[in-house]
Amino acid sequence: MKAGELPVHVGIIMDGNGRWARARGLPRGEGHRQGALAAERIVKFVARERLFPYLTLFAFSTENWSRPRDEVEFVFELLRDFLRTKAQELVEAGVRLWVIGDLDPLPAGLREAVEDLEERTAANEDLILSIALNFGGRWAICRAVQEILRAARSVAIDPAGVDESFLKAYLPTAGLPDLDLVIRTGGRLRLSNFLLWEVAYAELYFTDTLWPDFSEEDLLLALKDFQGRERSFGRVRDR
Repeated sequence: MKAGELPVHVGIIMDGNGRWARARGLPRGEGHRQGALAAERIVKFVARERLFPYLTLFAFSTENWSRPRDEVEFVFELLRDFLRTKAQELVEAGVRLWVIGDLDPLPAGLREAVEDLEERTAANEDLILSIALNFGGRWAICRAVQEILRAARSVAIDPAGVDESFLKAYLPTAGLPDLDLVIRTGGRLRLSNFLLWEVAYAELYFTDTLWPDFSEEDLLLALKDFQGRERSFGRVRDR
């Protein structure tokens, strides 16, 4: 597989935790707990095998606030504890953590765990792990426009110069390459407000496997499928 073309940036919409738990007669929290273990498993595998340099996991969307309050609080506590207990392992695995999203509404303990791990892993280069937390694709684009308007108060901006690269520099994902492959687990066939700007030319891969069951083998199947795609980016290729 490494002899073929591999993606540079892979995004995963980790869906199916609740349904995984319900199918087993377990509380939804256990589904989220097993989902966190699946995320750890995949991150370590990608870093160890150096399959691709950028991985973004969709952990909590701006729409997820509509879920029951106790479930939201459990997810935040789970993520906080995960970042704290797995910090040294991520450091040793060469993983650099980068959290994208609106962190202000999040609990203080979670924000502190994020800031601490981002600082501790800042020098790592084997895998850039972005966690989309309280993130939405539309929110990100609106935020970029807001930042541009703020900048325009003090610096003259030529409308003719506002192209894709200009706007991209104001996105929360500035510095990350666009997505090459998006994997969604759980059988749903939609993007759910993921990285809408960055997904423009990404290959989409959907699997019925629920996220807690997603394995290293499942990831390799997605990469194999990616290698079978023809990516023309709007161009006509000679046949």
